[in-house]
Amino acid sequence: MADSTRRSIRVHRTEPGRFAITNDRGGQIIVGSCTSIDVDILTSRRAQPESFDVTVDAEKIRDDEGNRLTDIAVTFRVRFPDGDGGDAARALLPDAAKRSHDRLCTVGRTVEVGTAIATRIE
Repeated sequence: MADSTRRSIRVHRTEPGRFAITNDRGGQIIVGSCTSIDVDILTSRRAQPESFDVTVDAEKIRDDEGNRLTDIAVTFRVRFPDGDGGDAARALLPDAAKRSHDRLCTVGRTVEVGTAIATRIE
């Protein structure tokens, strides 16, 4: 029987290209996060967002294969200002997220495609 627990993080844009990532327990790191940066770079060329938040949810399971995450979902909540620039950024947002998912984000692509990991001790 698999042991399951939901996990979630929140990614909040603090400035262009910088994001604060906070877990459910309040732990926080500041990074340039892959998918968030891809989407930020593509859309903010049209307009700077008024808010830019991303939530990543996953199911943590523990079973015969060990601990891992399943059912990973990335949700963008981005608001742009009114006007032509904001309209252009809003229109681009779905395509920017898709391009990041399908091609640009090496972390996401590696997780989805799967790859062997070698462990070395030197």
